[in-house]
Amino acid sequence: ALTAAQAAEAAQRIESLGYGAFWIPEAIGRHPFAHAAWLLAKTERLVVATGIANIYARDAAATAAAQKTLAEQSGGRFLLGLGVSHRPMVEGVRGHVYASPVATMRAYLERMEKAPYAAFPPAEAPPTVLAALGPKMLQLAATKTKGAHPYFTTPEHTAMARKTMGPDAWLCVEQKVLLETDPAKARNLARLTAAIYLGLENYRNNWKRLGFADSDFANGGSDRFIDATVAWGDVSVLQKRVRAHLDAGASHVCIQPINPSGQPVPDWKVLEALAPGRAG
Repeated sequence: ALTAAQAAEAAQRIESLGYGAFWIPEAIGRHPFAHAAWLLAKTERLVVATGIANIYARDAAATAAAQKTLAEQSGGRFLLGLGVSHRPMVEGVRGHVYASPVATMRAYLERMEKAPYAAFPPAEAPPTVLAALGPKMLQLAATKTKGAHPYFTTPEHTAMARKTMGPDAWLCVEQKVLLETDPAKARNLARLTAAIYLGLENYRNNWKRLGFADSDFANGGSDRFIDATVAWGDVSVLQKRVRAHLDAGASHVCIQPINPSGQPVPDWKVLEALAPGRAG
């Protein structure tokens, strides 16, 4: 974990390496819009994107106001990623009722569109993308927003998503990367990272659509599952996985480094190696 000052320094370093966007999450940590405002104020060109802001955390009018405020303040450098999160987070942590994901998201987007906003508007309508895995949410993302931000998937899923959404939608896929060539060490670290996701229904359903079975999710994930979802190895292996997503139709690949030390801090070695212009 990073302090606010360290996060700002990391964003500045990411910007200096030539990356175009810095994705930040929302779970049980910092408020995503407050954190985005801080990072946008500390950078000059970098897009700050929420990956993702939970629609159950605030009403649609509040989200629309935050999006327009950040877009106007930053000169259009804010990208709003929205998602329905997961039942344990929504019901267990926030105390809400987790309803039909697609219908709930559709209604939320409609309320955002209708929300009044009396402050000075941004120069252009700010973009939104959706956390989308299945075909129905991907279709909603393509028709009602700029596109999708699939998380914890494979290049095969990227190809399916592109086919589902058509040629024009943004497809901003996440890919975990680990600069570790020892198979046992790499898979162990990958399993530690995957652990919090393996029990979540939305992810499991998507992985099953990709051909995995319940047995692939046992004991931290099978080798086949880990190797398909987490890119580990030397730099060339990681570059190949990023390229596979782009070749499959991704507009943008959001890399999420796993630090070989096991610590929750950036791995600057891999970020430097995969920086734009160096990733082959």
